[in-house]
Amino acid sequence: MRVVVQRSKAAKVTVNGEITGQITKGLVLLVGVTHDDKEEDAAYLADKIVNMRIFEDEAEKMNLSLLERGGEILSVSQFTLYGDCRKGRRPNFMGAARPEQAVELYETFNSMLRQKGITVETGVFGAMMDVELINDGPVTLIVESKA
Repeated sequence: MRVVVQRSKAAKVTVNGEITGQITKGLVLLVGVTHDDKEEDAAYLADKIVNMRIFEDEAEKMNLSLLERGGEILSVSQFTLYGDCRKGRRPNFMGAARPEQAVELYETFNSMLRQKGITVETGVFGAMMDVELINDGPVTLIVESKA
């Protein structure tokens, strides 16, 4: 699994003009799933992301996690994270898991985040979505479950 983590002051996702998920402060996660990902990958990433020390403390050092500081998550599925752009001009998405596999693992990942006490809002899996965010910092990181 591959997740783009963006620290956010506010974010929302809309589908066909309707808001499907919205947060005020926290993290926006763009979540990609590849063929050999398993539940262990989702568990690793859920734990890693909520415990990453990427929020400032009183000394303005990145020293606090989402669990310590508080906040919400907006989780958006994004198969294009596994786009391969090395050849030609059109990305190859063969690295992305099939939708039926990816949706199950994406939902498991979101459930694991919720089990840690985090409010998780989402987009709509497989839909064309508009994602708006105010990136805080900006702080943007890529986290993967496999080296």
